[in-house]
Amino acid sequence: MTITEFIKSDVKAVLQAEGRLPYKLTLGAMSEHYKVSLTPVRHAVDELVDEGVIRRKDNGRLEAQPEVLKGMKLEPPKEDATERKLYETIRQDVIVRSLQQDTEYLREHATAEQYGAGRTVVRQIFSRLAGAGLIEHVPRCGWRVHPFSEQDMHDYLDIREMLELKALDLARGHFTDDELQKLLKANKPGRGDAKSELDFDLHDYWIERCGNRYISEFFKRYSPFYNALFNYAVIDERVKREMAKEHCEIVECLLAKDWKGARKALSHHIRDQREAVSRMIEYLNEKKYA
Repeated sequence: MTITEFIKSDVKAVLQAEGRLPYKLTLGAMSEHYKVSLTPVRHAVDELVDEGVIRRKDNGRLEAQPEVLKGMKLEPPKEDATERKLYETIRQDVIVRSLQQDTEYLREHATAEQYGAGRTVVRQIFSRLAGAGLIEHVPRCGWRVHPFSEQDMHDYLDIREMLELKALDLARGHFTDDELQKLLKANKPGRGDAKSELDFDLHDYWIERCGNRYISEFFKRYSPFYNALFNYAVIDERVKREMAKEHCEIVECLLAKDWKGARKALSHHIRDQREAVSRMIEYLNEKKYA
């Protein structure tokens, strides 16, 4: 997936979901947003104009046409398996640095050399990680890893618990048994030698249906960073099995219309994530200083 393809895909996805872009529709603003040169942005805009997603007005200004994407099923651009593996490798390295509070700047050239990759590919990966809140671009310095703070995590989980419980209450009338049954099947606690199966997107089910844009925007802004850490912290089968059980308990309560039980199960599940990340930090520190 090239930088141009990534920008095109991202613009379409954001317009379809939000109906507007979080930046001015100019080449300069887009270049700054995606932390890339003007060239791939210009190519992406030209292709989006050809597809009718963006209109170039008589005065030369650009205007988004989100209605063109209404009801359209967007196909994500195909990603090379090698590039996908490189993205996951760099992503895991960034998460470890974050958990260890390593604030050393990442350099595109040094990272490209380290992994034997092209600098353009590395820049694109860094842009995706920045979009997930894991790193940020600092002009003339490089890319800075977002350092993990245990106090920040506790503060985030406190707010997350309150807002998710509120989202669960607000979304109550929008659940269907068919959808809940699918969620139940996607979360399977392992038995014997069978590995557990986890659906990490379970929480999005009620957040997306709560109808409160302030709740939705909170999770859109802050959850990618913490979700990446939480998901990385689930390293052993025992933890996965416990989380799968907790997911199933929440969904089973929703199927039974046991709203009080569902709130209690969700609250317990969120609080358990503190312990998972704390264990991960201890593990990484022991490994670092061994």
